[in-house]
Amino acid sequence: MSTPRIFTMPFAKVYPLYLNKAAKKHRSAAEVNALILWLTGYDQSGLDHQLQANVACQTFFEQAPAFNPRAILITGSICGVRVEDVADPTMQRIRYLDKLIDELAHGKTLDQIYR
Repeated sequence: MSTPRIFTMPFAKVYPLYLNKAAKKHRSAAEVNALILWLTGYDQSGLDHQLQANVACQTFFEQAPAFNPRAILITGSICGVRVEDVADPTMQRIRYLDKLIDELAHGKTLDQIYR
């Protein structure tokens, strides 16, 4: 089985897509960052370092200092795939973040998203 393309894609290339999706719905970069920090355990300087280091998405999620244990409460579909049913742990973490950004773009508050 081949490695999914998203695994090797630099997180710094995906990050602006998250920002754009949120901005289209009048949500801020600070809110996107807050979600990323909540989910991964990075602090802002750690996130900035990972973006500047141009690490792959797989590396970004594997090096997450403290992946939030409440992430298992994230449910729903992204691109027709139920995030709770994704077998690969790294892909599931990527999908968790996709789902959080989607919820932000659909008007949920950070408190609602944090579960």
